[in-house]
Amino acid sequence: MARLTYKDSGVDIVEADRFVGAIKGMTASTRRPGVMDRTKAFGSLFALGKYKNPVLVSSTDGVGTKLLVANLTGRHSTVGIDLVAMNVNDVLCVGAEPLFFLDYLACGKLDRKLMVEVMKGITEGCRQAGCALIGGETAEMPGMYRGEDYDLAGFTVGVVEKNRVIDGSKMRPGDVIIGLPSSGIHSNGYSLVRKIFSAAELKKYAALVMEPTRIYVRNILPLVKKFDIHGMAHNTGGAFYEKLTKCLPDQCSLQIKKGSWPLPEIFQLITAKADIAEKELYRTFNMGIGFIVVVRPADVVRVRALLEKTGMPSFVVGEAIRRTKEKLELV
Repeated sequence: MARLTYKDSGVDIVEADRFVGAIKGMTASTRRPGVMDRTKAFGSLFALGKYKNPVLVSSTDGVGTKLLVANLTGRHSTVGIDLVAMNVNDVLCVGAEPLFFLDYLACGKLDRKLMVEVMKGITEGCRQAGCALIGGETAEMPGMYRGEDYDLAGFTVGVVEKNRVIDGSKMRPGDVIIGLPSSGIHSNGYSLVRKIFSAAELKKYAALVMEPTRIYVRNILPLVKKFDIHGMAHNTGGAFYEKLTKCLPDQCSLQIKKGSWPLPEIFQLITAKADIAEKELYRTFNMGIGFIVVVRPADVVRVRALLEKTGMPSFVVGEAIRRTKEKLELV
């Protein structure tokens, strides 16, 4: 009787080693100051450098059921960008610069070609965010995942000086809300998207539904270095009603003016296709606004000019008002 091997159980360590070898060049392309060599270390090493009173800011997140649409459409090269974006945009909200990123990739059977495509997106996302991909884990788990199914999770750490943390405490009624456009659905609401559109329609609109999440690091970091920002929020799960209001102090609500920004094509398709209540739309989807910055009225023109200089259009989408019964009003 032949002896059993790990490969007989469905786990191919040799193929996993080949995959790691195939992506070494990609990870090296994300290197930044602070990364330390870790040839003999079990953990990933990063030196903080010169900070007077550093505060570390962390985030962990995944891509969700957008991965099912990736499998359906055969588009895997951008979900890694989504993964990085969902994390770095979150730490950005308190004014932190993303330093490094780690990924976790789980699958039933390691398809090296497919996983390399996924890693292309992760490394591209890290380059866009200016953070280093310093480690990760690829878990081949037959029995846990079926066929081509796989899952992604990520973890990032950023840093901000303690006296520069943006926590919303400076926000006052009359402050202006500047909205930065999303690139589409981003990575939230896909369970509903898959109910709205048939498989054939998802394939037809693949370019729209698989558009990767926009990364705002290169647009926002110049702002926090130059202006007194009163609040920021990344418009993800829970959207306007839950995520945008996370930056609020007790004395303020947000008043958002519908129609003050253009509605992206994918949301035009969604609203035309499905009968969804307005509040449900705005608490499920970003509806074209992926990130907000709250500033003093006197700073609006200069903030928008600097955003434009970084290549980011912006819209005045509302204002902070004195706290009402609701934290957010759509008008």
